[in-house]
Amino acid sequence: MSVKEVILTVAGLQKLEEELELLKTQRRKEVAGRLKQAIEFGDISENSEYEDAKNEQAFIEGRIIMLEDMLRNAKVIDDNDDDSDVVTLGSTVLLRDMENSVEERYMIVGSAEADPMSNKISNESPVGKAVLGQSKGGAVEVMTPGGALLYQIVDIS
Repeated sequence: MSVKEVILTVAGLQKLEEELELLKTQRRKEVAGRLKQAIEFGDISENSEYEDAKNEQAFIEGRIIMLEDMLRNAKVIDDNDDDSDVVTLGSTVLLRDMENSVEERYMIVGSAEADPMSNKISNESPVGKAVLGQSKGGAVEVMTPGGALLYQIVDIS
């Protein structure tokens, strides 16, 4: 089985490291305290507080394992590279929809960091795939379930 590389910006790496630290130091202790308190209530077979705490503990431990795995396989990209002639991972691109002239700015990141609500799109997304390796001024066609969309790359930073 091949290990999937996790592409992260420096900020994305720091965010995952901080989450892992919080889970290991603070959240584990909180849940352990809740478990201890729930056990003190007596019969755990019908104790909803105990079940809730056990479920949360399982979630936290699973997330810790996932974060450790992601960090172990992380490849950090330099999102401060001055070469902005071509779209690469870490680039911020300004795209103009050629049908309605609406402009949208996106940062191209690895899938682990993607957050469309913050305009961070994955290099594996249709738009991310289409713009990677393209130059400023170029046009790209993005295939979507609703049909093809045409964008012009207005700026790369």
